[in-house]
Amino acid sequence: MELHIKDISLREIQESDLPVLCKIYGSTRTEELEKGTDWNEEQKQFFIEHQFTAQHEYYQKNYIDAKFYIIEKENAIIGRLYIDYFFEKKGFRIIDITLLPDWRKKDIGSSILNEIIKKASECKMKVSIHVESFNPAMNLYKRLGFIKISETNGVYHLMEWSPK
Repeated sequence: MELHIKDISLREIQESDLPVLCKIYGSTRTEELEKGTDWNEEQKQFFIEHQFTAQHEYYQKNYIDAKFYIIEKENAIIGRLYIDYFFEKKGFRIIDITLLPDWRKKDIGSSILNEIIKKASECKMKVSIHVESFNPAMNLYKRLGFIKISETNGVYHLMEWSPK
């Protein structure tokens, strides 16, 4: 399945992308590490690399049918999209979508999500994603019609969009 998003291209990740994927992942943890720790930069970087590696290995082992993409705009890497188009044969599962900070709040994420929703609608399938309760993107998911299906540990909300 291909997603067609204006001015955005997706390409499958390669081993050589691991450093930039770690940077993308790390961009989601910066605020937390600034506010919640007194670690120095070396400690923070070690933590990010360790957590990224664990997450990356988990995703690769547990989502064997998923597509793992680098998101590019004008040949610049701006984020990542991990998606399983037929998760448990029930619908699309967005495993992760992250844009680097300079590319957030520019309608790129919503363009990608709208294209995913369009494809899912054509297939008469649902779209789901786990979102941390404090994630600012939660408002975007709600605006796009995602609703909370369940909650884990009061932190992770399973959000789902259903075709009408």
